[in-house]
Amino acid sequence: MRRNAFAMRLKPGCEAEYKKRHDAIWPELKAELRRAGISDYSIYLDKKTNTLFAFQYLADDATDYELPHLEVVKKWWHMMSDIMETNPDESPLSDPLEEMFHMD
Repeated sequence: MRRNAFAMRLKPGCEAEYKKRHDAIWPELKAELRRAGISDYSIYLDKKTNTLFAFQYLADDATDYELPHLEVVKKWWHMMSDIMETNPDESPLSDPLEEMFHMD
């Protein structure tokens, strides 16, 4: 099991809408995330900077690299593109975060 963390950016004033959409995340999207080996997935918001901090566990045999090719993921990205900073393909702009400390 590997730990994975990354940062994304939320557009100003979109905090409530982001939370609302994630509270109603599509069951088929959750199923694909699990199938790809993702578990214990959390996203936090730094309100001062509108930075979203995501943390997840990836199974040793995770296939998360395949997720961007799935139709349900592309639809989710499209739905979220009006409230997040995105790449031209509507995937969220994200930056990997380097682990600096961990304690079990």
